[in-house]
Amino acid sequence: MPVVLSMAERAYYTAAFEQYVTATYAQAHLVQAGLPLETFRKALIGYYSLQQRGVISQNSRTLTIIDFQRSSTQERFWVVDLAAGRLAYQTLVAHGKNTGEEYARTFSNREGSEMSSLGFYVTGNTYQGKHGLSLRLQGVDAGYNTNALSRAVVIHGADYVSQEFIRAHGRLGRSQGCPALPVTQTPAIVRRIKGGTVVFASAPVRTAYQSELLALDPALLAFAQSKGIRLPAS
Repeated sequence: MPVVLSMAERAYYTAAFEQYVTATYAQAHLVQAGLPLETFRKALIGYYSLQQRGVISQNSRTLTIIDFQRSSTQERFWVVDLAAGRLAYQTLVAHGKNTGEEYARTFSNREGSEMSSLGFYVTGNTYQGKHGLSLRLQGVDAGYNTNALSRAVVIHGADYVSQEFIRAHGRLGRSQGCPALPVTQTPAIVRRIKGGTVVFASAPVRTAYQSELLALDPALLAFAQSKGIRLPAS
């Protein structure tokens, strides 16, 4: 059944949630890192929605965010340690070659599209592939990325994700749809976020993205439960 909170619950939990969002955002110095507050807020809503559905556990306290609004020449991949309230990693990340040149413009969940997919993912297991240590992604956002496993959309390292490539070409290199990372940073990041953590690929402003995982009531309920917040007795 859909989660529907009472007006009193929604107001009380929303106030606590918004306070948590802004406090964590400030504590982790995310404004200095270039991550927009609203993007971080959406990522947290999806994170708690996935907790409410039982897709991830309450022990999963790592949240990864990709902001496709930013130029590929900018660092637009963040790993946030929610338990400690700190930014663990920030780096470059590639988009698919049919998604755009410098900027990500077009997205697809279709096999063979060689485009990036938007929305929420849950990380799976690691493996050694042609790009070294790589991380499987399960797309859990209906209508946006649910073909990620069959498309082999994974996190891996690539030589074309580097400042050297940007200096030579004026943009980052592009993948076949994978969020590829700098080679030297990939192993540590993959080990940090593997095994059931959330990754959110945020859409550019002009791109339609309306995920059911951004429904507020389920996220508020999971947030309140995880923090032990209860509506005061009247």
